Amino acid sequence: MSDKLRILLTGFGPFPGAPYNPTQPLVARLARLRRPALDDVEMANHIFPVTYAAVDRQLPEVLAVHRPDALLMFGLAARTSYLRIETRARNAVTMLWPDAANTRSSKRGIAANADAMMFGPHTARLLRAARLTGIDARPSRDAGAYLCNYLSWRAIENAKAGGPKLAAFIHIPLLARGGAVRRKGAPRITLEELVDAGEAMLMEMVQQARKGRTS
Repeated sequence: MSDKLRILLTGFGPFPGAPYNPTQPLVARLARLRRPALDDVEMANHIFPVTYAAVDRQLPEVLAVHRPDALLMFGLAARTSYLRIETRARNAVTMLWPDAANTRSSKRGIAANADAMMFGPHTARLLRAARLTGIDARPSRDAGAYLCNYLSWRAIENAKAGGPKLAAFIHIPLLARGGAVRRKGAPRITLEELVDAGEAMLMEMVQQARKGRTS
């Protein structure tokens, strides 16, 4: 295993109601970044199918293969017009909406007798980094009750169990495609704007991961 700092970027594939998931091109663009500050960084990326079974099976696999120092995850929040930096994962699963395999959860919680779990104070630094690019970014205490929240919960579990020291989840909005606009005429965030914000957050994660290695 290389001594380089290791960062794992993840996104999601399409799911019911969202045949196009912009986290895929975002993760691909970030994984291809070449910057002097990333010379000592080994980047890996993974796209999860939008199913509970895939998260449970694939997350431990990719963490074992890549052994990342930091895990930066992206998901789609189609009804939100801004970037959401999630600060916690809720112990909640929707029983209403099926995943991409048409599977519904049989229970409303992820774990028995457990409260919400926090990502950590580094989320405030990610928020600041994103905002400095000019994008509309806001903190969020509610990652929903679907796969994004479920992956967030499993990621924090892994971090607490000796996995990556840093984990973060970012909800992105639908992006501008073919001149599309949001309701009320406000232009959607473009992929280029999102890549800029993603790069800023990635650099912040790298900086925090370096500090974690030396502390």
